[in-house]
Amino acid sequence: MRKKVINSHTTNPRPHSQEEWLDLEEVARVEVTSEDPNYPIGAALVKVEKSGWRAAEKGEQIVRIVFDNPRTLRRIRLEFSEAEIERTQEFTLRWSNEATGPFREIVRQQWSFSPQGSTSEVEDYQLQLENLSVLELTLKPDLTPNDAFATLARCRFA
Repeated sequence: MRKKVINSHTTNPRPHSQEEWLDLEEVARVEVTSEDPNYPIGAALVKVEKSGWRAAEKGEQIVRIVFDNPRTLRRIRLEFSEAEIERTQEFTLRWSNEATGPFREIVRQQWSFSPQGSTSEVEDYQLQLENLSVLELTLKPDLTPNDAFATLARCRFA
């Protein structure tokens, strides 16, 4: 049997918790369809812990990150939180290498929140998106009566 002793620091040089997140204020602008003034989109996108974003209007919402220059993304982390009402949310994450599209879907996922049980959702995607110009997150906050506000606790990119 052939074997080789490897250094764990070489195979996994940086744990995810130490990964350098992009400073979106420096490299992109954000477009949003709706925003509660008490929960602005910047609160979900900055490096320090904040209150997160919340739409001012109920129903489907879009958060679009438009990068100043095309770049490569290796990781996307989304965090959602809902402790007040029971609802089933669907989000779609898409990307494009041009500002006007076409967009390619990365993931579409549903999650059911319940105040007595599941109050948070964390999605952490390892990927290799090269020459990315736009990242778009579409949120359908409630698939049943469509009577909820879209929220985003935190969103990070590396």
